[in-house]
Amino acid sequence: MTTIVLFRPVGTAELALIEATNWRAFPPRLPDQPIFYPVMNFDYAEQIARDWNSKHEPSRVGHVLSFDLPDDVTVRWPVQAAGGKVHEELWVLADELDDFNAMIIGPIRHIATYRDGVRTEEPA
Repeated sequence: MTTIVLFRPVGTAELALIEATNWRAFPPRLPDQPIFYPVMNFDYAEQIARDWNSKHEPSRVGHVLSFDLPDDVTVRWPVQAAGGKVHEELWVLADELDDFNAMIIGPIRHIATYRDGVRTEEPA
């Protein structure tokens, strides 16, 4: 089986919920969040974590996570362009998130942390 790496920018509250699953799943979406948006590359995830999460989240911290999925995940959830070529993501309906989580191979990895727009040395 071939795999792909996807990325997810998150704030501190969502990070705690993921950690509570032993790094195995993303939490259910909130009522005002009908779609889960994992992104296709680190640069896009970094941009969101650095420029949005770390400046607008109550904690002023943003995190980038990475995780592996079978490459055929894009058959069920085709890649969507949300802007330029770097802004590619999957659109997973909230009621399909359990199916998506079941496809994650291995643990979700915490790979970067940003505080007030600046990358820290270690994920926190």
